[in-house]
Amino acid sequence: MRFCDTNPSILKWASEAIQIPYKDPLTGKSTVYVPDFFIQYVDKQGRMLTELIEIKPSSQQILERVGKNKFNQMQFVKNQAKWAAAGAWCKQQGLRFRILNENDIFHV
Repeated sequence: MRFCDTNPSILKWASEAIQIPYKDPLTGKSTVYVPDFFIQYVDKQGRMLTELIEIKPSSQQILERVGKNKFNQMQFVKNQAKWAAAGAWCKQQGLRFRILNENDIFHV
C-alpha cells in the first residue's frame, strides 16, 4: 500500500472498495466478491488505466498445486467463480482484472 501512496504514476487507489455480485458455486447462493485493490494509474505510454487486482498465493491459482485437501479444492472452485464474475464485471466497465501472486510482487 505504501507503493500506491508514493508512486507518482498512481492517480487513485483503494483497498477492498468494489463489490461484485456472483453466485457461490458451492452453496448456489448469490453473494459478493471484494477484490483486494482498485488502482488507477498512468502507464509508460502515458495512457490512463484502471484495474481491479486480486492478490493470492500461486498455490491457490493453479489447480495442480491445490492438492488433495478438500478445503483447498473448494476454495479453488469458489475463487474461479469470483474471478470469472470480476472479469465479466470489469469488461462491462472497461477495466482490467488481474490476479497477482508472490512471484509478481516479490522479485528475489
